[in-house]
Amino acid sequence: MDMRRLVGRNVLRIRKSRDMTQEQLAEVSGFSQQYISGLEKGQRNPTVVTLYELSLALSVNYMDLLKPDAQAKRERE
Repeated sequence: MDMRRLVGRNVLRIRKSRDMTQEQLAEVSGFSQQYISGLEKGQRNPTVVTLYELSLALSVNYMDLLKPDAQAKRERE
């Protein structure tokens, strides 16, 4: 399982469920819109601190960014 892609999918899913744009998440989190975009595409390797800051900005537990989704479960099978 590629954790970068998993985190990216989770950030994207949670951000959209909150009706946030990448720009809005960038503003709240302090990261750039370009960083958020790269993260959601699985191109970034976020640190533990980054995951924590994003979880605060998205109002979720940081573990929600690491939980396997349906696609990750299919990839493991």
